Amino acid sequence: MKITSATFLGSAVGGDQFPPEDLPELAFAGRSNVGKSSLINYLLNRRSLARTSSTPGKTQTINFYEINGAFRFVDLPGYGYAKVSKAEKAKWGSFIELYLRERKKLVEIILLLDVRRKVGEDDIQMLNFIRAMGYQGRVVLTKIDKLNQSQIVRARRDIEDKLGVPKEHIFIISNLKAKGKYPLWESFNKLFQEKGFPINLERQISPEQKNA
Repeated sequence: MKITSATFLGSAVGGDQFPPEDLPELAFAGRSNVGKSSLINYLLNRRSLARTSSTPGKTQTINFYEINGAFRFVDLPGYGYAKVSKAEKAKWGSFIELYLRERKKLVEIILLLDVRRKVGEDDIQMLNFIRAMGYQGRVVLTKIDKLNQSQIVRARRDIEDKLGVPKEHIFIISNLKAKGKYPLWESFNKLFQEKGFPINLERQISPEQKNA
């Protein structure tokens, strides 16, 4: 994927702060500290466009990034952080629900899961919510550099079984080894085409990138 421009548009804490609905969007969801910002930076070949933090619960806003002037990535607040109050969790939940319900050009939600952790109730609830909103959901496994290949295979099968996610909708990403980027971009390309958006990412992916 050739990235000609990637811009941080801003953060929103309310629906009135969302950018205009003039471009298709892909949203990234997941537990606190699962690696959403790191994935966005990796996909966009940037080191610090999306700010990363080792502190769980740090992202409390919906962050918008515009790519090539053609589409957006949207980083949703992380869920499942125990030290956040119930009132704050409810506020975040309502905020995320507002975004997912109201954005008419939202193409799909990408759910990130830490491959080292067992699928939690929060993860199941999030995927069920994604499906209830009318989306299929795509799952990206992060932190795979901490496990060997057999452990990764077992974790993937566990996710297929517990979440009922088709194998072709699960993607394994390694930022450190620079692996898994192309299959995910290819999936995004298909999603844009299926939803009728005139964006062809395939033309911008070089043969060398198909192994990345």
